[in-house]
Amino acid sequence: MNPSVKHSKKTKKHLEAYCQAKKYETKLQVILHESKRTEKQSSTTKNNKMTTQTEKSKENSIFIGGKPFMNYVTGVIVQFNKDAEEVTIKARGKFITKGVDVAEVARRKFLQDKNVSVKDVSIGSEEFENKEGKMINVSTLEIILRKN
Repeated sequence: MNPSVKHSKKTKKHLEAYCQAKKYETKLQVILHESKRTEKQSSTTKNNKMTTQTEKSKENSIFIGGKPFMNYVTGVIVQFNKDAEEVTIKARGKFITKGVDVAEVARRKFLQDKNVSVKDVSIGSEEFENKEGKMINVSTLEIILRKN
């Protein structure tokens, strides 16, 4: 194969990936704008705040799975725009790498102005029964992001 043809295919793939990222970035800007607008409206009616830490952590948790990557990044951003002090990103098994990527992209690309940092990272494993009835261990990851 001609090297210039191979190079142009790579360039085309990179360009497509860039366009896809820009499309998501535009969607996120629209979501952020809408989130800020609804945040202003809801700030006048915020009388009933949850008092226990457990309820807040459940409310501000993002569980990583098979959905598109940017859906989870959007979820993290929306939580911080709702004045959450902390957001917990939880992932298991093959989705652990996606969980790390979600935390880093949200923190470095979209939440720079909010001064968000990693508060804690914890790893572990869970044992459960698979479809065949065998007990298996699955690795778990929990990343807590916090506003400074």
